[in-house]
Amino acid sequence: MKQFLNDSIYLGVLLTIGSYGIGLWLKKKTGWAIFNPLLIGILLCMGTLFLADIPYATYQQGSSMISYMLTPATICLAVPMYEQMQHLKRNPIAVSVGIISGVLSSMICILLMVMLMGMNHNDYITLLPKSITTAIGIGVSEVLGGNVPVTIMAIVITGITGNIIAEKFLKLIGITHPIARGVAIGTASHVIGTSKAMEMGETEGAMSSLAIVTSGIVTVLLAPLLSMLY
Repeated sequence: MKQFLNDSIYLGVLLTIGSYGIGLWLKKKTGWAIFNPLLIGILLCMGTLFLADIPYATYQQGSSMISYMLTPATICLAVPMYEQMQHLKRNPIAVSVGIISGVLSSMICILLMVMLMGMNHNDYITLLPKSITTAIGIGVSEVLGGNVPVTIMAIVITGITGNIIAEKFLKLIGITHPIARGVAIGTASHVIGTSKAMEMGETEGAMSSLAIVTSGIVTVLLAPLLSMLY
């Protein structure tokens, strides 16, 4: 059985889709935010590979076709953004200031955290792009000389956390305007958080999609400068 799984070119695809499907079912069945489909999918994939003693390389080979579709799937986020473009035209300053301040807040928090915890420069530049989408974050980490696998892990954890707590946290601190909510989610938790913003409303989803792209560009410009602070 193990040999069959190791030789199967479809293992990665079936395991990924199946695990995510179980996560979706749990989320719909319980309605609990903690049952985030991506989080459940990751845990189930990890558990299956561990228990079945299947090398990650084998899983990665089979799941490569899903990874190939991530870029066009991300580009599709431009559709709701285009449909809600009037909001950007009406509020260009507010949206721009919100995204830039969000990026700066994220980076300053990372700087303070590594200083308080006694972490080194490599840890700092590795975590610096944690709040932008993976495709851009990998490039930033590579250019700065960070640990790319750790950067990816930080980005995924940031996104899942935002997806789980964003809506309730925004209610807690009294942010109710859909544009502000969308910008905050997209800037703080990139694509994974944006999936939650789209559940909250079309405007939230569109502004979050816009924030993904813009915050990524701002991070690319600011990261080399802020990386010299520690």
